[in-house]
Amino acid sequence: MEFRSFDIQGPVEIVPRKIEDSRGYFSEIFRVEPFAVHAGKVEFVQDNQSLSVRPGTIRGIHFQTEPAAQGKLVRCLSGSVLDVAVDLRKDSPSYGRWIAVTLNPDTNNQLWIPVGFGHAFCTLEPNSVISYRVTNYYSPDHDKGVAWDDSDIGIDWPAIADPETLSAKDRVQPKLADLEAYFPVEGH
Repeated sequence: MEFRSFDIQGPVEIVPRKIEDSRGYFSEIFRVEPFAVHAGKVEFVQDNQSLSVRPGTIRGIHFQTEPAAQGKLVRCLSGSVLDVAVDLRKDSPSYGRWIAVTLNPDTNNQLWIPVGFGHAFCTLEPNSVISYRVTNYYSPDHDKGVAWDDSDIGIDWPAIADPETLSAKDRVQPKLADLEAYFPVEGH
């Protein structure tokens, strides 16, 4: 496995090695020891899966607040997505900055998004399925978001990103400037 870091401290891309032969391939997707070295020790408690039928579907920017804050390990099982993590740690030098990785089954790569980051994605192909493991259970009382198109964040969405695909919840998320200070850098 290869672990790739970014200019923003926290997120990590995990690229598994494929062992291929005439039958197909084998790939070790997750191993706790090297993950802990590169991303920190975590315990996953819930697995989620999402299907987006249309290319250009936008979901996010989502996160949960304490005491139900979640780290997410995201991978794409079908199709392709641009997966985005936004630093929401108010006292971080990279506050409001974002990173993005294209996830697809061919590369089998994954993106670790730690607590203190918002998560969003845009589907690049029809019938894109993502799977993500989380470190805390879903809590509607702690479910929050940020506007997907906030110019203070400035995500470079793909040309096919279609605002018509936004959920009702994602259409009314606050701007970064109006967001409470939910996450300190210390402790995360």
